[in-house]
Amino acid sequence: MKGKIVALIMMVFASSAVFLGMSCASKPEAIVNPKGYDLSKPVKYNMPINLTEISGIAFRHGKSDSLYAEEDENGNVYYLKLGDKKVNESRFAKSGDYEDIAICNNYMIILRSDGTLFTFPFNQVRNKVIPDVKKIKDLIPAGEYEGMYADEKTNRLYILCKNCDDDKRKVSSGYILQLQSDGTTKPAGGFSINVKTIEQQLTGKKKGAFRPSALAKNLNTNEWYVLSSVNKVLVVTDAGWNVKNVYPLNPKLFNQPEGIAFDDRNNLYISNEGDLVSAGNVLKFSYIK
Repeated sequence: MKGKIVALIMMVFASSAVFLGMSCASKPEAIVNPKGYDLSKPVKYNMPINLTEISGIAFRHGKSDSLYAEEDENGNVYYLKLGDKKVNESRFAKSGDYEDIAICNNYMIILRSDGTLFTFPFNQVRNKVIPDVKKIKDLIPAGEYEGMYADEKTNRLYILCKNCDDDKRKVSSGYILQLQSDGTTKPAGGFSINVKTIEQQLTGKKKGAFRPSALAKNLNTNEWYVLSSVNKVLVVTDAGWNVKNVYPLNPKLFNQPEGIAFDDRNNLYISNEGDLVSAGNVLKFSYIK
């Protein structure tokens, strides 16, 4: 009788173990990386002191031999080869809150936080002072803007609002401008991201209203990558701006992520502002086939 009881107990434990194993196996694992990248293993490039507050970053035609950047205090364009300690700079405007940079074929475009754009010929970037700067304002609604992307195939600029009154936390509004051959722009439509899907996945200190700070298009997958410094997340949407995944960013690596870009080999770059104790940096995430 005693042997039968022991055998019965062992059968119960075995059944429980199988059930627990099945339960654990049925829980989907959290996806922590977008396909093709490992966000925990960057190559880190510290920036020179004048790029402590680096914000936007860009490459021309995706060529990573020269990185172009701006920071959110001085009206300068900076350019350097990643890994170099020296950075070159050119002045395009007086001091201001500049948030992003884009290159669209023959023009460079700078976004100020109030939605004002500054455009000038790319071939003037290496002048000490850029002579032919166009200041474009009042083409998009009043608000706080930080993210901009230039599509070189269509000559269109995509500008995403960080904080706009019209959004009321339901969507993040975006605006499309057509870049003309003379460096001016004209309205060409809009887009929006449903932020409820994003905010449902925010936890802890990241929880709250979604505030995008940069965007770029992954030309390899035709997906949009939207960065949020406030929420410490990377959001990936499809070509139609439907949210596919939300990836948490480790604050130990991503101090203040403000800029994002891809090169022509599908490598991903994210820039982080520095502070009193740490340098600004650019993190490179090599594409994994």
